[in-house]
Amino acid sequence: MLSKKPYIIQKSPFIVPTTDGKLIEEHFGNATNGDAQLSIAHMIAPAGWSEPFQTPEFDEYTYIIKGKKQFNIEGDIVILEAGQSIKIEKNTRVQYSNPFIESCEYIAICLPAFSMNLVNRED
Repeated sequence: MLSKKPYIIQKSPFIVPTTDGKLIEEHFGNATNGDAQLSIAHMIAPAGWSEPFQTPEFDEYTYIIKGKKQFNIEGDIVILEAGQSIKIEKNTRVQYSNPFIESCEYIAICLPAFSMNLVNRED
């Protein structure tokens, strides 16, 4: 009789469809396993990429692997480089962008898990 293993290896992350050139590979989260408590995604934001302001109902942790990423956090401009990380608390107005000449590779962790219903993007 086979017993369930106490771990899950993710070999096929969900590739989130985008229209802005950004690669989003969700390894764990709502897109990969439904009602998730947190989400972990590998992302690559191309040079010149940006998205609208948002006020997420989740904490978001970002770790930069390669390149740089700009955060506009309630008017404060923060630029992170490879090896740096940040936690942005839920209900904080933020805009993410990569106004630089090279792509930015990073890991994003959201707690609770990322959901379009919780991100509250502005038009």
